[in-house]
Amino acid sequence: MITVQHITKTFRVARRNAGMKEAVKALWKREYDTIHALNDISFTIGDGEMVGYIGPNGAGKSSTIKVLSGILTPDTGQCDINGRCPWKDRTSHVRDIGVVFGQRSQLWWDVPVIDSFELLRDIYRVPQNEYQRNFDELVELLNLSQIVKTPTRQLSLGQRMRCEIAASLLHSPKILFLDEPTIGLDAVSKLAVRSFIKELNQRRGTTVILTTHDMQDIEALTSRVILIGKGKILLDGALESLKKQFSGGKILRIEYQGSTPELPKGLSWQERGENHGVLLLAPELLSVSEAISSLSAQVELRDVSVEDTPIDEIVANLYREYRI
Repeated sequence: MITVQHITKTFRVARRNAGMKEAVKALWKREYDTIHALNDISFTIGDGEMVGYIGPNGAGKSSTIKVLSGILTPDTGQCDINGRCPWKDRTSHVRDIGVVFGQRSQLWWDVPVIDSFELLRDIYRVPQNEYQRNFDELVELLNLSQIVKTPTRQLSLGQRMRCEIAASLLHSPKILFLDEPTIGLDAVSKLAVRSFIKELNQRRGTTVILTTHDMQDIEALTSRVILIGKGKILLDGALESLKKQFSGGKILRIEYQGSTPELPKGLSWQERGENHGVLLLAPELLSVSEAISSLSAQVELRDVSVEDTPIDEIVANLYREYRI
């Protein structure tokens, strides 16, 4: 169980204008801005949940993960994770968590990946039988057998990220923090990582907190979303509820023969070409069947497809709603 209560964190950031004169001036007198990275945030996450933690750049996502993992000490507030305070009981706390930062590595750059795994086994004091069981399982599920003997620096980004995820799970953590785990990955690698994370949650009941700008990751893995902006929690709810509230409607793609049809109330053109177009449907005003009936009464419909609003557009609507 993760309980966060009224956490705040501020940073002082030095600022100066460009130029040698300003650089010399800053040697004696520096100007600082105070950045409120986290501003009185509170939430609770149950055991075995998979939660998407989303927001624009600079919203406070990574700062939250660093507080939860014990890397940062907040200015005020309390945090309890499985009966421990992350920054006060850091040594015992890290045995129960795994952390993957998409732009940082926990693997040693010039040695084979398997040597990094062995070193992490010693750091976490993982019993040999448990380590071997986890190693064999992770190598199989993440398809690492051909790359664990390769130095980290010679791996592609997708290969390295799969190794990073394996490294974070060798000690059987109860909680996994994923900060941009699929950044820069190709489509095949993304699908492999998503499939593994989902199976990990189902098989071991691992709690997963995922921060990412890739909304397909959120849609594929999580059922709950927490939205943070300017250091504040703005929204916390089920992903399906957010889709209904902020989707803006369904999308109809049509190909037809005949003159341009007149649209009933609740249906509007999003894109329009010669004998084809994209329509936006407001479900609260018009059902899909009613829309198709209205169109087919006026033109010959050659092809119709109905789609939900893309998750990226839904999140963009969220950002506009909360002005972040």
